[in-house]
Amino acid sequence: MDRIGDIALFLRVLDTGSISAAARSLDLSPALASQRLKRLEDALGLRLLHRTTRRLHPTPEGLRLAGEGRALVEALEGLAGSLRESGGQAVGGTLRVTMSASFGRQHISPRLPRFLAAHPGLQLSVHMSDQQVDLVREGLDLAIRIGELDDSRLVGRQIAANPRVLVAAPDYLARRGTPSIPDDLDAHDCLILVGSRGRQDRWQLLDGAGGDTTITVTGPLESNLGEVLRDAALEGAGIAMHALWHVAGDLQAGRLVRVLPSHAPPETGIHAVMPDRIFVPPRTRAFVAFLQAELGSDPHWHTEAGIDAPPFGQPGRANVNST
Repeated sequence: MDRIGDIALFLRVLDTGSISAAARSLDLSPALASQRLKRLEDALGLRLLHRTTRRLHPTPEGLRLAGEGRALVEALEGLAGSLRESGGQAVGGTLRVTMSASFGRQHISPRLPRFLAAHPGLQLSVHMSDQQVDLVREGLDLAIRIGELDDSRLVGRQIAANPRVLVAAPDYLARRGTPSIPDDLDAHDCLILVGSRGRQDRWQLLDGAGGDTTITVTGPLESNLGEVLRDAALEGAGIAMHALWHVAGDLQAGRLVRVLPSHAPPETGIHAVMPDRIFVPPRTRAFVAFLQAELGSDPHWHTEAGIDAPPFGQPGRANVNST
């Protein structure tokens, strides 16, 4: 167990960038932390860190230990957590989670105090960004990701379905006319998302009867941030494709209306994804279960938008893409 603890300390040094910061985070003295790192190097017969006056740099052997040792430490922590949980002990530790800034702010952030109240021994570290983060490299427990998934290294569980809609402001449609078929989009200003898969200017639309149409759209504005496109749509700048959760309130209030409601973009999913490991920590399982209970098969944004909820997705191996 001491050897695993020393590896965990080594990982914390790499994560924090210094022995003193790692020692503080683990409630150790810097001197004791240095002794334990030396003990680990002596036991392995290897130099793990290059020490300079300003920084610590892992050696090639240190990098390999970090890559393979993190999974070992996390698996042991997960096993210990499972044993504590089965023995009736409360969920504890620090849960490190990353999520889409827009979705996280709108739909998860307001729920976090309730989750923490249910698990008073837990600490929560939340990273919000619309950029995809490497969970393993950053030492994160969990990501909430939206869209098509394509990384087989990760394991996921669907939290909710993610229907998408075409929307525009009423005044835009009053000025430019309302499309009645997908080909009509050729004559309209469309607002284009530039995501992890590049410029998303080819819109696939399904008619509910097996029909599938793909239209290449053009318009005056593109952005990597959905909030920019939503703001532009609200101001009447054009037609945008959005996840329903993003614009449900605007649809309910009449600030936006659906365009081509009989031709919807393909539905994707909202997933909790985790590094592929044998043991998932109880804190991670608790958070996923909480989100499933909160959002479940009938997220409130369906009700707000007046759209029936699609069937709830089943858990399984996830492929991961954009947030």
